[in-house]
Amino acid sequence: MNTEVMANAVVADDGRIPRILDLELLDQEPHRVFRQLRPLYPCVEAEFGTLIVLRSRDVEALFTDPRTRQFETEPMALRGITEGPLYDIFRYGMVFSNGAVHQRRRAPLARAFAHRMMEAMRPTVAALANRLIDEVKADGEMDLLEHYSATIPAHTVCSILGVPEEDIPHFFGWAKSTARGISWFRDEDFPEINRTAGEMIDYVARTLDDRRKAPREDFLTQYVKMTEEAGELSPEEIVIQIAGLILAGSDTTRTGITATLSLLLQHKEQWKAVLADESLLSAAVNEGIRFDPPVGAVPRVTLEPVELDGYTINPGQVILLSLVSSLRDPAAYSDPERFDISRTDHPRWHLAFGSGPHRCIGEALARVEMEEALRALGRRLPGLEIVGAPPKVTGHNTLRKIDQMRVGWTR
Repeated sequence: MNTEVMANAVVADDGRIPRILDLELLDQEPHRVFRQLRPLYPCVEAEFGTLIVLRSRDVEALFTDPRTRQFETEPMALRGITEGPLYDIFRYGMVFSNGAVHQRRRAPLARAFAHRMMEAMRPTVAALANRLIDEVKADGEMDLLEHYSATIPAHTVCSILGVPEEDIPHFFGWAKSTARGISWFRDEDFPEINRTAGEMIDYVARTLDDRRKAPREDFLTQYVKMTEEAGELSPEEIVIQIAGLILAGSDTTRTGITATLSLLLQHKEQWKAVLADESLLSAAVNEGIRFDPPVGAVPRVTLEPVELDGYTINPGQVILLSLVSSLRDPAAYSDPERFDISRTDHPRWHLAFGSGPHRCIGEALARVEMEEALRALGRRLPGLEIVGAPPKVTGHNTLRKIDQMRVGWTR
């Protein structure tokens, strides 16, 4: 076996698809690893025998290639998990389904999260952002990640769902813990992840039952009425779609707000440009989630043989369409390692939100939340500075992790 060492990234290449041996380095420094592997290989093998597709043209094509499908319960099977609350999220969830099943699970939610309706949420998100700033402005410093970036999406989703504000802290814990089960996790963490997934699912089931007995003027009441009248979803599916919204509406936006602000504050001339012209907020969000996307990769399964630049991927293979790699591919972006909110080579449909029938249903809401979060900070705390080291975004697969970020300002 020929083992090639490239800046501490160890890859085993025996003529088949190369295999990454240093998985810890991949987790901690994915950009560095992919920058070196992408020119050499179209795909590499990583943990649990999954294959990471690296190049932008291949990633974009495979999102909608009929020789592949969205993965379903395969991640659980790789772990030997065949039942339980976390398994049910994969078994009954909209994200983890295909074809007609995916369509009927997605349809009741699509109208509620349409672009026009999410744009109408801007005043609500802006008011929340300003309230959070008011709570800490006299302190001169705050934990941006937990006090601000995590709170905005959690409260916004709960507002849409009509969940009482006093119950929101539970969602913080459930979403944060259960989200680890959507990515790769340590075996010893599974009992805790499974427990919180169960608690979240039970809460949603009780809440939906409450709406059946005592209807209100809110989304959940409409959702229960619509799905039960249509009769196309099982009781388990009705519950799991809402649990999935809680997961999807929390963790990714939390990372997106934090990472984008961190990048802007590290490139002060670009932060000043945003302060002077708020029309640049959309461009800042686009570049932030390109440079460090909250979702590292989108998993799919091959149904037929797929050939990538001389390498054959067999049917039944779990592949990871790497957003971390493809969004910094020089074949798609000019000078991709440079953070630049003025770049003009973003595609019309940002790949960070996926592609095809499974494109993120919450894209419009996520953009509203990120833009309004940055707008409020720029207006209220223009002299914002990072306190200590900037946060680091790690992980290459599905939901990525970001560490703490503290910011300060002149009182």
